[in-house]
Amino acid sequence: MRVVIAEDSVLLREGLARLLADGGIETVAAVSDGSALVSAVLEHEPDLAIVDVRMPPTHTDEGLRAALQVRAAVPDFPILVLSQYVEERYAGDLIGRAVGYLLKERVADVAEFLEAVRQVAAGGTVIDPEVVVQLLSRQRRGAPLDSLSPREREVLALMAEGRSNTAIATRLVVTEGAVEKHISGIFAKLALGPAPEDHRRVLAVLTYLGR
Repeated sequence: MRVVIAEDSVLLREGLARLLADGGIETVAAVSDGSALVSAVLEHEPDLAIVDVRMPPTHTDEGLRAALQVRAAVPDFPILVLSQYVEERYAGDLIGRAVGYLLKERVADVAEFLEAVRQVAAGGTVIDPEVVVQLLSRQRRGAPLDSLSPREREVLALMAEGRSNTAIATRLVVTEGAVEKHISGIFAKLALGPAPEDHRRVLAVLTYLGR
């Protein structure tokens, strides 16, 4: 088996390559950023890429975005994400056939890790249970927003910008009464009933912002 490693930590990068070599797996390229990952996969045509999530330049989600670029160029290419973090924003887009997502601190057995590498390379799926929990939690948070109409989403987005009903009406070229109707619809769909101790407008915005 031939793999590409994308990991910005040189120690982890070299350590992974040696661990894989001990398991009879060849590392054909070991790179430190997302763009180099895409290039390495296209050049070497490996059987699998092992990808960290946070890499230069911003150390946020470059690894996952690069993995999605690889998948766009080579559909169903096997990707094993190995990270300290669950990046919910892009992980859901990657999950599917021939994918793995393992948390570094929870990999406690080398043999099991090598078996996960082989499973993903063969088209299987290996997801850490903690990753599943966080992704499902994100879906539950986002579900109520999916029920909003496009216009209600526009209104809620403007509410999140701190706009008044008058300003929202002006922006959307509708009456204030129409804005109030949309806001009532938002409250209903987000299950924000009248309550003297709650500010429904703030709660709706917090839901929109994913908190």
